[in-house]
Amino acid sequence: MGAPRPLPETDGRLTENIVHFTRALRAAGVRIGTAQVEDAVRAVAAAGFSRKVDFYHTLRAVLVNRPEHLALYHQVFAMFWRDPEYLEHMIHMMSPSVRRDSEKPRPESAERRAAEALTGADVARRAEEARQELQLDMVLSWSATEKLRAMDFEQMSAAEAAEAARAIRTLRLPVPPLTTRRRHPATRGRTPDLRATLRQSLRKGGEIGRILRRAPRTRPPDLVALVDISGSMSAYARMMLHFLHALAATGSGNWGRVAAFTFGTRLTNISRALGRRDPDAALQAIGQAARDWDGGTRIGAALDRFNKDWSRRVLGQGAVVLLITDGLERGDTALLARAAERLHLTARRVIWLNPLLRWEGFAPEAAGIKALLPHTSQLIACHNLDSLAALARTLAQGGARA
Repeated sequence: MGAPRPLPETDGRLTENIVHFTRALRAAGVRIGTAQVEDAVRAVAAAGFSRKVDFYHTLRAVLVNRPEHLALYHQVFAMFWRDPEYLEHMIHMMSPSVRRDSEKPRPESAERRAAEALTGADVARRAEEARQELQLDMVLSWSATEKLRAMDFEQMSAAEAAEAARAIRTLRLPVPPLTTRRRHPATRGRTPDLRATLRQSLRKGGEIGRILRRAPRTRPPDLVALVDISGSMSAYARMMLHFLHALAATGSGNWGRVAAFTFGTRLTNISRALGRRDPDAALQAIGQAARDWDGGTRIGAALDRFNKDWSRRVLGQGAVVLLITDGLERGDTALLARAAERLHLTARRVIWLNPLLRWEGFAPEAAGIKALLPHTSQLIACHNLDSLAALARTLAQGGARA
């Protein structure tokens, strides 16, 4: 926010500005009703608006009731109540022009959605049409689907994020079944079923016509997901929850039981909320259950709590574990190493999904990443749709611990 400064003179139009601000928030994806708008006007009138920081927190307390909307609120407030040049800069940033990566920084998370909400859909539509015309002149052109598949989740607009969520719900994760110790009658089984053969022979006076056989039973493996919902993982965690909801609600990929947990500063079991059929209702229930969304990161403490409270319940049948985190630990890395080792010994496979792999120069330099890396089976990116397709190929290969 910077140093607090007085708001500009409104000339008696403060109510209209607040209404326009709430419309921008609603267009950016924040659910705001008429009663909340009225409460916002009354709250500002009661609290006063002599300082910008007080005005910011007064409106946030009334208009934001879900942790995943904090980033959108902050960006819309910044562009709406700052200098007009800031909004013009955002519009220019969305305009079609050929630029090098070093000339202008990429927009931060939620800035594109905030800019679209404030400038209207026409500006965003014209910018998109101009970008498409520009790309037609390029030798190497991508279709809209291909661009969306390669786009980083954190840089998507509201419309692009919704389209990506719909694409994620169509993904399938084919996984090979697990072979169990139990056996069942089979025509081409390798093991003779002596008991069934003798029982059949008694019906024919003790004459054995053919030897019956048995084969091992198979069953779908279970899936356990541990999702980091800290501030650095907020955008990616939201998309991965859409991905997990498709697995839990539709059973795509022939999985068995799907269990999911979120962690930031504490561990939360969201398996029941994730099982709802409606994806919006499921995400809303998860947001209400996970109170530490967009907060700090304590990976070691969360994994240790999972090992003590939930490991025997959900990992007893050889489950595959998806660990979705960037590995940026703020707590004790020694505890993280011990907890990750125990998790790796208990699970069938531990697949680490890390959005930091989107950087070409990624290197395991952070202490948390160094502590986790030796105790994982595979390390895969999870920053776009293509990386999730790579995850599907990895799971289809099957296999035990790497």
